[in-house]
Amino acid sequence: MTEATLQLPVSDTSDTARAVPDATIHTGSRAELRELSDNALLAKVRALPRDNELRAAACEILVERYQKLVRSCVRQYRGSPEPAEDLMQVGYVGLLKAINNYDPEVGDSLSAYAQPCVSGEIKRHFRDKRWQIHVRRSTQELLLELRKATEDLTQQLGRGPTEEELAHRLGVSKDDMQEARQADLVFSTYSLDAPLSDREDPALLADMLGDDDPGVAHTIDMEAVNTHWEELPEREQRILVMRFYGNLTQTEIGERLGISQMHVSRLLARALGHLKDRLLDPAETSDNPQSAAVA
Repeated sequence: MTEATLQLPVSDTSDTARAVPDATIHTGSRAELRELSDNALLAKVRALPRDNELRAAACEILVERYQKLVRSCVRQYRGSPEPAEDLMQVGYVGLLKAINNYDPEVGDSLSAYAQPCVSGEIKRHFRDKRWQIHVRRSTQELLLELRKATEDLTQQLGRGPTEEELAHRLGVSKDDMQEARQADLVFSTYSLDAPLSDREDPALLADMLGDDDPGVAHTIDMEAVNTHWEELPEREQRILVMRFYGNLTQTEIGERLGISQMHVSRLLARALGHLKDRLLDPAETSDNPQSAAVA
């Protein structure tokens, strides 16, 4: 950040992000502003229009004064894959929002008001832009707390903390800890075209992922059919076996059983319909209405 301008994220086009335009204000006036208290600068921010250079300079001086606050809020995210420079810019957006919204007549500490604004903006950045799939907000926040607690306990103990020590420090259960660690795995994703090594012709991540095995699906389907197989009358069982395992036509089945092809068709449709209903709704009773007299 230079003396005259504050660098904000390029993608931020809100009024807050435009609150600090390039300012060419007289050096003497800037020096006078630096001598003012926070509340005096905030009064100018509230009184002057957004496109006023004096207001922009007052905002910039306040941002410079509270750089350390933004940096301290960012420090707890050092273990995340997000670059610290990007998080600093997000933090500055939160600080600018605090400067624009803070009323000196209501409170007497911009620092106390700005800290949750900066932290909230950073958390919002992670929640809205970094997570690759939906993760509950409570789990996201626990993960951030877990990272900070791990760093603090490592410094205090001189070693990595155990799961029990971390759970006790955060006041959560081991199941909550496990859920937070699982959420950490989905924070960043990898392309299926990502190489697995730096060799000349490396294997790709997609090469290591197995495809669906139709044989497995067929086995599962057959096991499901077998569960309700005994509910069918014996003759319908024989018809299904001859049709789908013996590959016989309905006419050939009729000749073997001494019935017409139309009769075979009706029995086959009834048996398949029963199995379909049972597989789609296994909660139904096992009473077999087909076991009555067969035409």
